[in-house]
Amino acid sequence: MQELEAKIKSLIIEKYGSLKKFSETIDMPWTTLDSILKRGMANSNITNVLKITRELGLDAEKIVDGDIVYSNKQEPTILAAHFDGEEYTEDELKEIR
Repeated sequence: MQELEAKIKSLIIEKYGSLKKFSETIDMPWTTLDSILKRGMANSNITNVLKITRELGLDAEKIVDGDIVYSNKQEPTILAAHFDGEEYTEDELKEIR
């Protein structure tokens, strides 16, 4: 196993406890994930690489360079609060956030 793949494997185990659980989360056969980590990310199908990097929050473009960098793209978030018919002040919005 190469250094990059060893680091990715460590991240997976740290976050998900096992490769099997992670592979279930990303809907990928465990054998495929195991093969990717053994053969190398560069030798893998781009769809599978994206499944792995997206779930781990990694920048896929940096993986190509052999670097593990967390993506600065954030998932959309929803801000929810009870609304009783009056507009919120800036202070109230800060408190809600």
